[in-house]
Amino acid sequence: MGEHGEKLNALLQSRHAPLQSRYDEAMTTSSSSDKEYGQNNIRLEAGDPAPAFTLFNDAEEQVSLSDYAGKPVLIYFYPRANTPGCTTEACDFRDESAALNNAGIPVVGISPDKPAKLAKFREDHGLNFTLLSDPDKETMTAFGAFGEKKNYGKIVQGVIRSTFLVNADGEIEKAWYNVRAKGHVQRVLRDLGVESQASES
Repeated sequence: MGEHGEKLNALLQSRHAPLQSRYDEAMTTSSSSDKEYGQNNIRLEAGDPAPAFTLFNDAEEQVSLSDYAGKPVLIYFYPRANTPGCTTEACDFRDESAALNNAGIPVVGISPDKPAKLAKFREDHGLNFTLLSDPDKETMTAFGAFGEKKNYGKIVQGVIRSTFLVNADGEIEKAWYNVRAKGHVQRVLRDLGVESQASES
């Protein structure tokens, strides 16, 4: 990780107290039928330290948030590789990766899928950005991308499709929760002021 990675980890640890308090409260609050679904889910806000993680990629190599210390990174969470919505979103990120990379913003996709399934996902669709495996959903939960959500009218526990821009200081700069797969990448580009390059390829 090097000196930058060690400094970022130290920074995150020293600043996680308020976030950890909110996380603990969310995890211990009892739910009842008259409460709005999802109110127990943690929600990161601009200025919060991004939760640290170390996960395996599709080549079974470890990748940490601290690897991106000193530069912004766009992290998105999705439910399952090679399903229609997740494929649409991934291919949109693939097609816009040049625009984001030119803006100095690499993309990282995280799902509960095992590395072997992520490798097939990459191969099937020519994905050109980092894919990470979070089978225990610990990183997803820390980011508020796993918890209560509505699915066909029922309240269930599951992956909440979400995207985060983590800035060079390791803080959340923007958070998009509970997004739709189709059109989401274009919305991210607009919000970040990045011009689309998909039509130029």
